[in-house]
Formats: sequence, structure tokens, C-alpha cells
Amino acid sequence: ELLRNVPLLVQLFIWYFILTELLPPIDEALRPLPSVFFSKNGLQFPIPLWAMGHVWLALGVLGGSLASWLWAKFARRRREATGQVLPVFVPALAIIVIGGFLGWLAGGAPSALDLPEKTEITVVGGGAVTPEFLTVLIGLTLYTASYIAEIVRGGIQAVAYGQHEAAAALGLNRVQEVRLILLPQALRVIIPPITSQYLNLTKNSSLAVAVGYPDLVSIATTTLNQTGRAIEAISLVMLCYLTLSLLTAAIMNWYNRRAAIRER
Repeated sequence: ELLRNVPLLVQLFIWYFILTELLPPIDEALRPLPSVFFSKNGLQFPIPLWAMGHVWLALGVLGGSLASWLWAKFARRRREATGQVLPVFVPALAIIVIGGFLGWLAGGAPSALDLPEKTEITVVGGGAVTPEFLTVLIGLTLYTASYIAEIVRGGIQAVAYGQHEAAAALGLNRVQEVRLILLPQALRVIIPPITSQYLNLTKNSSLAVAVGYPDLVSIATTTLNQTGRAIEAISLVMLCYLTLSLLTAAIMNWYNRRAAIRER
């Protein structure tokens, strides 16, 4: 209720104040993990050094994903043919992890990291994100998640309680009930409003300019001020947001058709 009823812009200002005023300076940076620094300057963390072995890692994960999809398909056909329920999630996750591990080994097991190091006045090396980026990330995530949580709650409660009783009468456990009975019916109520929230998320990202993060709107405004070409700059912003929104809508509409209950 708190996150949904406080305007997003106000929340962004609150998070920006927390990250830039309440955190310690860089010379007294917090260290929640080894080689991780968190201060008014943002977040600095280790990143892997690029090596060709990472290509093999990606190929291993891709192969594992394909194998896990085949396992899920086999398990579904086995259930439909014999009624025997085979585990899907844990074996599929294990197959992906094993595939990535084997690819990592085949690529020479690259493990070198670029570690940030603290100097007298700053932190150098590694990866880093600015306080402005963290503000936008935290603010948009919590604000949108609060709406999505309410949508999911409403979708689950929209399924009649008799469906739970029917699942219990069939001897299904709670996991099977949620996966096979509850979610397939709830998704047809959940997906359409969630699509709207994803579209709102894309458009709400334009508020990043309020906390000084150089996003699309900020760069377009700078370009407009330097060139005076208002129509071109605004048209590019509109085109970018329209493209992202249409792409998001197309993907979610495809998923909505996949999740729709097909009646005979």
C-alpha cells in the first residue's frame, strides 16, 4: 500500500537522498562483501575478465537449456500417457547448471576477476554503478513490483476455492495443485494487467532525468538545447518508446495466447 500510493517521482527523490546523503563517503565505504564497496560514489564490485572460455560457458548454458526443455516435454508426455508425474523444475535447473559447468571446463575454466581497489581518494578497477542508476533501479523495481504483486494476488484469488478442493480430492500435493490447476487458470486473469504494468515501467523510466541519470530523455534534451532541433529530438524519443512498448506488447500478447485455456 505504501509503495503503490506514493508517487514514483517522490520515491525516486527519497532513494536518491538515501544513496547520496546517508551513505558514508568513499574513504569510509561500506564493504558488505570482499572487494565490494558501497558509498556515496555508488557501488563498485568485481567483474570477470573476458576470455574465450566464456563463449563455451554460454554455449553450455544454451545446450543445457535445450536439454531441460526436452526433459520438460518428455515429462509432460509421460504424465499425459501414464499419469506418472516426473519432477521438472529441479532436474531442468540441474541440467542447465551442469551444461554451463561443462562448457566452462571445456573453455579452460576462466576464473580471472577484475577486482576494485581502494586508493586514497577513490576506488579503481572492477565494475561500478552510479547512485543515480541505483536510484532508478531500486525505485522502478519496488514501485512496479508492488503493483504486480497486487495483480498476482487478485488473479490467484479469482480462482474458485472449489478448484483447491478438487485438487485435494485427486490427491495432488500443493506444488502440483499450483502448477497444474491454480496457475493455468490464474494466468488468464494476471497476464493482461501485467502487460500494462510492463508498458508503464518502460514509460516511467523517463523519470530518471529527475535524479540526473543520463537516460534517453536526458540525452534528447541535451541534444535539443545544443542543436535547436526540437521536432527531430522529440520524434526520436517518441519512436524509441513506441518501439519498446510495441515490442513488449507483442511479446506479452504471444505469451497470453500461449497461456490461454483452450477449450474443446
